[in-house]
Amino acid sequence: MDFSLTDEHRMVQEMVRDYAQREIAPIIKEYDRKQEMAPEILPRMAELGLLGICLPLRYGGQGMDYIALGLVCEELEAVDSSMRVVMSVHVGLNCLGLFQWADEEQKEAFLIPQARGEKIACFGLSEPGAGSDVAAIQSTARRDKGNYVINGEKMWISLASKAHHVMWVARTNPDAPDPHDGLSAFLVELDRPGITRGDIHGKLGVRAGSTGWISFQDVRVPEKNRIGKEGEGFKIAMSALDNGRYTVAAGATGLIRACLDESVQYANQRQAFGRQIGKIQLIQAKIAHMVQSYDAARLLYLHAGWLKNLGKRNTRQTSLAKWFATDASFEAASQAIQIHGAYGYSDEYNVERYLRNARGAIIYEGTSEIHQLIQAGYALGLRGDAPLRKELPAYDRDKWQENCSE
Repeated sequence: MDFSLTDEHRMVQEMVRDYAQREIAPIIKEYDRKQEMAPEILPRMAELGLLGICLPLRYGGQGMDYIALGLVCEELEAVDSSMRVVMSVHVGLNCLGLFQWADEEQKEAFLIPQARGEKIACFGLSEPGAGSDVAAIQSTARRDKGNYVINGEKMWISLASKAHHVMWVARTNPDAPDPHDGLSAFLVELDRPGITRGDIHGKLGVRAGSTGWISFQDVRVPEKNRIGKEGEGFKIAMSALDNGRYTVAAGATGLIRACLDESVQYANQRQAFGRQIGKIQLIQAKIAHMVQSYDAARLLYLHAGWLKNLGKRNTRQTSLAKWFATDASFEAASQAIQIHGAYGYSDEYNVERYLRNARGAIIYEGTSEIHQLIQAGYALGLRGDAPLRKELPAYDRDKWQENCSE
């Protein structure tokens, strides 16, 4: 097991860090206050190749591995969570879900333009009455003359108003003995008749990101847009969440690092009681805990990425990484505010935004309570890895770098 970064890893890490710090950091407060996504973010991320970073060249990607995906997410969230959310939803949940489950025709039609950033994608799982309880999904899809007619509403959908495509999970068999087995997944173009969508404002955090709702009313979708077989929607959604949770874990690690960097800088400058506050042991203890959390979180997500590169199931390891990193990032942000004192409570400094952003990650892509249950289930032998029809492909640099479309 070797977690040392390659020259390619370091190159992409430095490139993304430079982009985020130089182009986004100076403007992010403005858009956070306006509760809008900066219009240049998606085109620029596409231009840099980030929206297909870990997909093969033949599918429009950059041919890098899953560790590179994690490094990108860490660097983006070190500036703002809204940028990492783009990677989580577009790449982790949607693109990697297509890469794992779609047939070649679907990959040609949907994955290639998404990986190139020509089309933006989102993920439709949560509903007004179904979050952690996926079996409670009410959205329906019924067959009709070579099509499916889909009805339903999805809520808390990142990039809802920005995306061109959505991976939509709906109930195709309402009579299935196990409600999980009655779900199917579809890739749907969001310009189809019967689709309405909008943004949600007033969120506590991730205000510079796009979060919204999507409603389907008798939307006709060709059968060829179904991903996988009927009844595989739950498996597809859960495997997509493994990928999304990995990006959340990596991003939360970057947020811990940002809290640490801001706290160290402030503690070395701020004077109290006749000395720098960084020389006060209680301040040192808070910073030491951030160091501990950052190193542990980084090792956990690198471990999950290493398993992904090998093509091995990583549900437990990714769950643990996401649970630990998101809880630790919220605690780091809270302590960073404490170190900054009254200044930390205002938006003059970044740490108050870090706290607001960190709180959401404890809820989305599996609440901390869900991840506690997952870990306890594995430890007690009450849970194992349910079989999938296919795993996410193991990384093969030669194949990933081969551009078969030329």
